[in-house]
Parts: sequence; structure tokens; C-alpha cells
Amino acid sequence: MAAREASITRETRETQIELELALDGCGEYEVQTGVGFFDHMLTHIARHGLFDLKVRATGDVHIDFHHLVEDVGIVLGDAIATAVGDKQGLVRYGLAACPMDEALVMVAVDVGGRAHCRCELDLPVEKIGDFDTQLVNEFFAAVAANAAMALHVVQQSGDNAHHIVESAFKSFARALDQATRLDERVTGVPSTKGVL
Repeated sequence: MAAREASITRETRETQIELELALDGCGEYEVQTGVGFFDHMLTHIARHGLFDLKVRATGDVHIDFHHLVEDVGIVLGDAIATAVGDKQGLVRYGLAACPMDEALVMVAVDVGGRAHCRCELDLPVEKIGDFDTQLVNEFFAAVAANAAMALHVVQQSGDNAHHIVESAFKSFARALDQATRLDERVTGVPSTKGVL
């Protein structure tokens, strides 16, 4: 079986990003974006999805974190699309809901080739530390668009913003792990159309 990995570099006038992703990893990570809370969330994607993930990102964070967070989402989405390859034998769908104390966020993923993002998080504060909570939606939207996945992130409960966002990232990791697994029972691609 070919390695289901990707190495993506993106350089713009605003950000410089290098990202490596192995879908069939063991949860190892090296994450350095200069945005502490975001680093914390990216490590959850690796650890709870059992992906090996390396992210080195710099950018115009003296303005704000928007460009950096969105561009990491773009590159992660590209990496997911590249790593799943031709989607032969792919499970395709994933669903997870990981509680974080009082918070519970359900995440559903379809890596079937059509991009859509529904992110319904009721975050009670505008910032977690120095991280703008609006950027959670921007990140997930960028991942979904560039991975060509349908992604639903729906809060079930919670009133602590840190807990809500952490539940979302952990649930995303586990749903993505399910969706990107291979199943020997699947012949071809998992679609009645015969293509994805």
C-alpha cells in the first residue's frame, strides 16, 4: 500500500507554511505557529486522530492571527486531499462527539469530494487568551474547502469557550480518522456513482 502522506508548502506575502501529514500515523506532532492556543488545538488533531502532523508557520501576526490560521487550514485541507489519494477502499464518512467537561460538539465528515462547512458554535467570548474565537469557523471552513469535504461542526452543549473549541477539535480529529480509514470490504470507491 502506498504511503498516505502529504508534504505541502505555501508561501504568500502574508504567511509561510510548511506542513506534513501522515494519515496512518500514531499521533506524533511538531507544531509551531506562534499562536499558543492554535498550536494546542492542532496537537489535538494529531493526537486524537492518530495522524502524524508537522506544522511550521509564520506570518503577519502583528496585524492579527486571521491570515495565519486560515492559511494553515488551507494547507491542512490540501494535505488531507493529497493524502487520501484516489479514495479506493476509503470509509468516506466519520462522526464523533468528544465531551470536554460541560461542552459537547458533534462533528460529521464526508471526504466525498464536495466542499461544505457548517460550523455552529456558540462561543460566549470573543477571545480565548489572545486568540479570536471567530477564527475557529475560518479554520474549519478553509479545511473543508481545500479538502473537498463536507464538514458539520455542531455544538450540543457548553458554556466555557475553551472547552467548546477543544471539544470541536477533538471531535474533528476522531471523525476525520474514521472517514479516512481504509476498509478491505470496500471495492473501488464508496459511491454508487463509481467515482468520487
